[in-house]
Amino acid sequence: MTLAPQMRLDSLLSMLESASEPADLQHIIEGLRDYFRIDHMVYHWVSAAGDQYGCGTYDPAWVQLYLKKDYLRIDPVVQGCYQRFHPVDWKRLDWASKPAREFQMDAIKHGVGNQGYSVPVRGPNGQFALFTVSHNCTDAEWEEFIRDNRRNMVLIAHEFNQRALDFEPDRAPEPAQSLSPREIDAMALLAMGYSRAQVAETLSISEHTLRVYIEGARMKLGATNTVHAVAKAISRGLVRI
Repeated sequence: MTLAPQMRLDSLLSMLESASEPADLQHIIEGLRDYFRIDHMVYHWVSAAGDQYGCGTYDPAWVQLYLKKDYLRIDPVVQGCYQRFHPVDWKRLDWASKPAREFQMDAIKHGVGNQGYSVPVRGPNGQFALFTVSHNCTDAEWEEFIRDNRRNMVLIAHEFNQRALDFEPDRAPEPAQSLSPREIDAMALLAMGYSRAQVAETLSISEHTLRVYIEGARMKLGATNTVHAVAKAISRGLVRI
């Protein structure tokens, strides 16, 4: 019997949560790509020590070309997402330079797609990861897909990152610090991409009160700013989205 759409997604997410080795993630990401009916889904992370791990559905020929040409240096997706915390539609990135346009043409030629959406994820000890979906379709079709699936993409991105970190050898978890329930709520909503005004409205509090909660969380987490605080809350397991 074929699973209903939501049941099948729940099943895939359960498989992700219970993955026992890195090879499992490749099988799961292929299933998620097929579920969402998109061309590609990719997860890639880099530790502070420079170790890398990835899984995804790009053509191996494109992966090899990307490495051979050292596209990491000019890839607008990597460069743009490294400076951001919130998910990014590729159309909002800077493709103006000649190297960036040539890179884009090469990517499209290898089937990456003309549309893309990437979720930057930051973990403990300088770890940085990207979760990306891409497809070939019109702007209107892509906007509808992102509108309908944005929260799922953020959820899946962080779950993939958590599983990858669990497989990292000799990883010493950072000690969790206690946040109040309201501080956790504020961090969780900010992590989901809500603006401060939307967070305050959702929690039925003033923006002034919200600032107090955010500053309290920032101080407890030893974070330099709000984005850093949200990233630390996620990486330490204090917030799950």
